[in-house]
Amino acid sequence: MKYIEKLRNSGLRPTKQRLQICEVLFDTEKTFHFTINDLAKKIENQLNNKISLATIYNTVHAFEKKGYVKQIPINSSQTYFDTNISDHHHFYDLNERRLIDLENSDVGPIKILKKINGKKVKSIEVLVKIED
Repeated sequence: MKYIEKLRNSGLRPTKQRLQICEVLFDTEKTFHFTINDLAKKIENQLNNKISLATIYNTVHAFEKKGYVKQIPINSSQTYFDTNISDHHHFYDLNERRLIDLENSDVGPIKILKKINGKKVKSIEVLVKIED
């Protein structure tokens, strides 16, 4: 299968369940945002299969460490993941509890005035929280 190498590169054995996680995450034309619980529901609906939250959690976090998905912390208790790993901005709808991509061209220039010795800015990603 086409995801065996991706799993092995992430330090994971390519089990049937992990291959199914890959299928849902990467066999899609559009990138998408998800929580671990969202992904579990999507797998169940799309593949008519239930995979343990622990397996999904471990697989997604291994993929995040390898750069296959991006982690987007909303607050101390809520984290989303994004299959679009490019540097880009987001709206976060507080009422609907969902992320919406915000194009880089939709955000004006951002100037960081503070410098930290020995460090350089790797990326700047804006999270704009919105509500009704």
